[in-house]
Amino acid sequence: MKVTPSTLPEVLVIEPKVFGDARGFFFESFNQKAFNEATGLDLNFVQDNHSRSAKGVLRGLHYQLQQPQGKLVRVVRGAVFDVAVDIRKGSPTCGQWVGIELTEDNHKQFWVPAGFAHGFLVLSESADFLYKTTDYYAPAHERCIAWDDPAIGIQWPEIGMPPQLSAKDQQGRRLSEADLFP
Repeated sequence: MKVTPSTLPEVLVIEPKVFGDARGFFFESFNQKAFNEATGLDLNFVQDNHSRSAKGVLRGLHYQLQQPQGKLVRVVRGAVFDVAVDIRKGSPTCGQWVGIELTEDNHKQFWVPAGFAHGFLVLSESADFLYKTTDYYAPAHERCIAWDDPAIGIQWPEIGMPPQLSAKDQQGRRLSEADLFP
């Protein structure tokens, strides 16, 4: 696997070795030993999640203050624009974001560590999004930052329609008002 730091060095782009021919393809989507060796991280993933969303659905920007989750994300059907935002108070990159297109064809994965808010926008007619987490979902500790906070300035791709948000995501707070990581 190839691991490339993003413009936020803790956020990693992971490209597995894909073996393909006329019949299709094969790749290891996760191997703990190979992941640890390639990233230099020693993590324990405890939960796998799968979401399916229609075009224009925007989920995020989510994080948990307690029981913070690192997320290893990928798309198995469709395409999304995936975003991580540094929300660590003392970080020199606090408030900065990085985004990447994840598709069923590029097989890329995105490592979003704890201390970063995470969200994605569905670009295709629908998308199946899979992610592994380093801690369990804890709704009482979940927080949401506004996807369109001008202080962050995420440049979401134009999709020809307004994003579809959950009621929870419509209540996202501005970065300046949000509970951040120490």
